[in-house]
Amino acid sequence: MTSSADAYFSALETWGDELNELRLYLLDCNLEEGIKWKQACYTSNGKNIAIIGAFKNYCVLSFFKGSLLKDEQGILEFAGENSRSAKIIKFRSLPEVKRHQSIIASFIHEAIIIEDMGLKVAPLESEALQFPEELLKRFEDHPSLKQSFLALTPGRQRAYCMHFGSAKNESTRFSRIEKASPRILQGKGMNDCICGLSKRMPACDGSHKALLRK
Repeated sequence: MTSSADAYFSALETWGDELNELRLYLLDCNLEEGIKWKQACYTSNGKNIAIIGAFKNYCVLSFFKGSLLKDEQGILEFAGENSRSAKIIKFRSLPEVKRHQSIIASFIHEAIIIEDMGLKVAPLESEALQFPEELLKRFEDHPSLKQSFLALTPGRQRAYCMHFGSAKNESTRFSRIEKASPRILQGKGMNDCICGLSKRMPACDGSHKALLRK
């Protein structure tokens, strides 16, 4: 069993037995293994299925679209207070992991089917994206900006709207929109690399600072 994740598992200081056991279950389901967000991540045909990680008091198996999984036993829980898609199982011992082997395998197979079918987690009505009034005004004057903005992923659109809308006064909101417009027209999110130097594409890793030192 070799992969780019070997170093991750070798470096584990806690929960090594538990995470290695989970690793076996995931690989037995023919998932591809790699490292994303500094954790061991498992994909099917390039689509994220699950990710595992170690925390201080427990380790976790997280399913990216866990909210779509059938969980009659109520084993899964949302990954965080604001999570609507990912769900996790927390483990605190190796025997606990082994007791859940069959249900874990069931979750994995169902998660693969969900991705193969292209199913998506529907947003709550309360989560509908709210465009700041200043941005809508900017769209009226610059149709190309509107087209580029709407072509961004929902997550990137939401990040921009939160950034623009969090300003307390109108002038600051317009200023933020003006400053971000070139980036939006390039199809980039707020945290995406635009200099081409990042080693963590598409995210910016701060490599652009090298340009400032020249």
